[in-house]
Amino acid sequence: MKKFYGHRAYVQSAGVKNDYEIDGFAVAVCRELGVELERHRGRTFAEMQAWGDDPGQFDLIVALTPASPRMALELTRHYHLDVEYWPILDPSGIGEGREARLAAYRQARDQIRDRLLTRFGPPAAGEEGEDP
Repeated sequence: MKKFYGHRAYVQSAGVKNDYEIDGFAVAVCRELGVELERHRGRTFAEMQAWGDDPGQFDLIVALTPASPRMALELTRHYHLDVEYWPILDPSGIGEGREARLAAYRQARDQIRDRLLTRFGPPAAGEEGEDP
């Protein structure tokens, strides 16, 4: 999101569970688009709240796993915001060998990119996130 749209929106990443380390395949395929994930750390919705990001301050939650929309709706039932579920391929168990695994991760990455562009439009010229 930040790569495409810069600072036009406040974006945070959170999930139902925290794996603490970002998958190396995800790092590799995102780097191909100029998105650096090496320093990114996963966190749960509960950790996000503990660190001061109240879900009620957001306009939209995009859920990428089947469990995420339920959790997001439960946490935000008293707030006025939208929760969208984008069914994205889970590449974590797909493929035999490095190249097959990378292909599955690229497919998931491209699904997310395509959903971003469909939902939010192309990056505006001159934005920090230009040149996806």
